[in-house]
Amino acid sequence: MNPGLGLAALAVVLVATAAFGIYGLRLSRATSDFYVASREVSPLWNAAAIGGEYLSAASFLGVAGLVMAYGVDMLAYPVGYTAGYLVLLLLVAAPLRRSGAYTLPDFAEERLGSVAVRRVAAVLVAVIAWLYLVPQLQGAGLTLETVTGAPRWTGALVVAVVVVGVAAAGGMRSVTLVQGFQFWLKLTAIAVPVVFLVLAWRSAGAPALTGPDVPRFHGTTVVRLQDAVRFDVTAPVTVRVTGTLDGRTYPAPPADTAGPHPSGSGPATVRLGKGGHTAAGGAALTFPGGAAVPHRHGLTPATGASWANPLSGAGGRSHPLYALYSILLATLLGTMGLPHVLVRFYTNPDGRAARRTTVLVLVLLSAFYLLPTVYGALGRVLAPQLLLTGQTDTAVLVLPQLTQAGEGGRLLAALATAGAFAAFVSTASGLTVSVAGVVSQDLLRGSTRGFRWASLVAGVPPLVMATATDGLPVADAIGLAFAVAASSFCPLLVLGIWWRGLTDRGALLGLVAGGGLAAVAVVLTSVRGPGSGWSAALLEQPAAWTVPVSFAVMVTVSLLTRHRLSPAAVDRVMLRMHLPEEVGSGPAPLPGPRASAAERA
Repeated sequence: MNPGLGLAALAVVLVATAAFGIYGLRLSRATSDFYVASREVSPLWNAAAIGGEYLSAASFLGVAGLVMAYGVDMLAYPVGYTAGYLVLLLLVAAPLRRSGAYTLPDFAEERLGSVAVRRVAAVLVAVIAWLYLVPQLQGAGLTLETVTGAPRWTGALVVAVVVVGVAAAGGMRSVTLVQGFQFWLKLTAIAVPVVFLVLAWRSAGAPALTGPDVPRFHGTTVVRLQDAVRFDVTAPVTVRVTGTLDGRTYPAPPADTAGPHPSGSGPATVRLGKGGHTAAGGAALTFPGGAAVPHRHGLTPATGASWANPLSGAGGRSHPLYALYSILLATLLGTMGLPHVLVRFYTNPDGRAARRTTVLVLVLLSAFYLLPTVYGALGRVLAPQLLLTGQTDTAVLVLPQLTQAGEGGRLLAALATAGAFAAFVSTASGLTVSVAGVVSQDLLRGSTRGFRWASLVAGVPPLVMATATDGLPVADAIGLAFAVAASSFCPLLVLGIWWRGLTDRGALLGLVAGGGLAAVAVVLTSVRGPGSGWSAALLEQPAAWTVPVSFAVMVTVSLLTRHRLSPAAVDRVMLRMHLPEEVGSGPAPLPGPRASAAERA
C-alpha cells in the first residue's frame, strides 16, 4: 500500500476524532456531561456509539484473522459477542440502570454495603480495561506498520495520545460523538471492499473454500518478511531467496542490473526440505505456483475440508470442543462485565429510549459480523501467504490491494486502514472513559478536573504494556479479557441482582477466586505463548472452569455467612432495582462526587 495513502487515512480519522472531541468540549460543562452525557443521547446515535466502542480490534481485524487461520470454530467469537449483548440486556441492564450505580464498583458498594468489595471491583475494572486496551494499541501499531512501515510502537502511541486527549477534553459527551461517527466509518470501511473481494474471487474461477487440499499458491508469489519467521514446510519445494534463510545470507541482485541476471547475481535458488526453517526479517522468498503454502510454526496446515468442519481442530488447536465452549461462555457472560459497555445504559434519557437503543444495537452488530467472516474465508484462497508470515490479523488490510490492481486497490486499502484506526480509537475511548470514571470517583472525589487527570492514569499503563510485549492474536487477547470479566463481574451482577442471599464476604472471595484465577491464566498464556495438551487448553481458554469456580465460591461463602445480611438494606436495594422507573422513585441520580452507600440510602 502507498504509505502516503495510509498516512492520509490515519490523518482523516484522527482529525475527525479531534474535531468531535473539541465539539464535545464546547458542550461539556457539568460533571454529568463527563460521566453520562447528561442522559441526552438519542437511541440511534447511542446504538451507533455502542457499536463503535464494542466493535473493537478483535471485531475488525481479529475475527477475520482467526477464521482464516483456525477455521469455522472461530465463528464462536462473533456469535458470542452478539449474543452476549442479548444476555446482558435480559439479565442485567434494566436493574443495574435503576439501581442508581454508575460504575461496577458503585453497584458493589450499593448492593453489599462493603468498601472492601468496592475496592476489589475497582481494581478488576482497571485490569479488564487494560487487558482490553493493550490489543487495541497493538492492533494500531500493526496496522501502521503494515501500511507505512513505521515502527510498531508508533501506532500505539498515536492512538493512546488521541484517546486520552479526547476523553480528558469532553468526557462521555465527546466520546459518544466520536464513537457514533466511527461506527458508520467502520461499517463502510469493511463493507465496501467485500464487494470487490467477492468479484475478484469469482473472476479467479471461484476456487473452492472447502476443497480436499491445503492452501496453495495460485501463481508465482513473492513473500516479503518484515520480521523473522520460523515456518514449517510439509512438502519439499524450490524457492528463490534474497536475505537470510536458515542462517545463510543470499544477497539481492545489483539494483542497476537489467534483463536476465548474470550468473551468480540473481536471487539464489534453494531447495527447502520438509520440516522447519527460519527466515530473517527483510528476506524475500519466491514460491512457484501450485506449491503448498508453508505455515508459521505452531499453525498446523488444514485442508479446506477440515478448516470448514466444526470441531476438527483446524490449525492445530488442542481440544477444540472444550475451546469452543469456553470461548462461547467467556463472550456470552463476559460482555456484562465490560466496564465500557454497562455505562452506555445511563446515557439514554429514559427506559423506553434504552429499549429502542437495544433493538438497534442488535441489528447493527448482526449486520457487521457477517463481514469479517468473508475476509477470513477469502483470505485462504486469495492471500494464503499470510499463513506463512503469521500476519493473518492483517487480512482485512491487505486483501483489497492484493485483489484490486492500481489506484482502486490502494484506495480500498486506505479505506480499510481508516476503518481499522476507527476501531482502535472508538473502543479505546470507551475503555479510557470507564477507567477514568472509576479512578476519579474512587480517588479524586468525582470532579471534572479529577476526571481529566484520571484519563491520563487510564491510558499510560496499557501503552507501556503494548509497546513492551509482542502479544497474542488480537481476538485471542481480547477473549482473555472477556474471560476475566466473565469470571468476576458476571457472578457478582447476576447473583447481586437476582439473589437476596449474596453477602459481602461471598462476593469478595468470589471476585478474588474467579477473577484472580482467570488473570493468572491470562498472564501465563501471554508469557509462554500457545501450547498443546490439556494444560495449554485450560490456560488459553480459562472461562469454562473459572466461571463455575467464582459462582460456587460466592454461593458457598454467602450461605456460610448469612448472619452478615441486613434484610432492610437488601430489601431497599432490591426494590429499587426491580420496580419499574414509573413505579419507583424515577431515574437514578446523575453521578457527581461519590457518596457512601449509607449516605445514598
